[in-house]
Amino acid sequence: MYEEIRVTMEIVAAIIAFILLWFMAKPYNLTREGRYLGLPLGFGFLGISYVVSAAAISIPGYFTSESAWLQLLPRTFAFLFIAVTYYFSKKPSKNLRLIWDLTISSLILILVTSIIAIIVIPQLVPANYLSSSVYFRAFILICIFYISIHTLSSHIKVPEPSTVMIPFGFILFGISQYSALVWAVDRSDFAFWGALVLRLAALVIFLFV
Repeated sequence: MYEEIRVTMEIVAAIIAFILLWFMAKPYNLTREGRYLGLPLGFGFLGISYVVSAAAISIPGYFTSESAWLQLLPRTFAFLFIAVTYYFSKKPSKNLRLIWDLTISSLILILVTSIIAIIVIPQLVPANYLSSSVYFRAFILICIFYISIHTLSSHIKVPEPSTVMIPFGFILFGISQYSALVWAVDRSDFAFWGALVLRLAALVIFLFV
């Protein structure tokens, strides 16, 4: 019963993330400027991580240490993409565009290389997933904290009724990630399900915006 609920939540989260990717890719499709790629890439990798999570739970024998890392790595890079996007969101210049292109290309290369290494050489994967994943979850939390501060600051400078929902959505993501971090440390069921519910609520907020 619990597995079915979790799979459903992962699938719903993936669908929303891919819908957000479609909306957020529109500026890039219109302008072809690389600085608009960060947000769709971020939510796209989030969607991929949720699909892997659903598969790991629903397919017998699929949940392994390798599949767990194939969930966590794209999720970590997803928030890193979003954080880097907001960091470079100031008025673009030629040098800034070059730095952005190099940054996004490097991050994609590192992520793809890491995933291939996990699939091809599973011996590289740390044996204790929960202990090792704490550092990645903490890094995600730092990225979300930066994104929340940045979006809240932008809203305060130019207050609009719709923009206030954006930092609120990322704050919910942050609380969700903190709950996931607590679960990784003490395996609390309340923290685990709280993380899933808050994550879904954050995605719904972004879909509404």
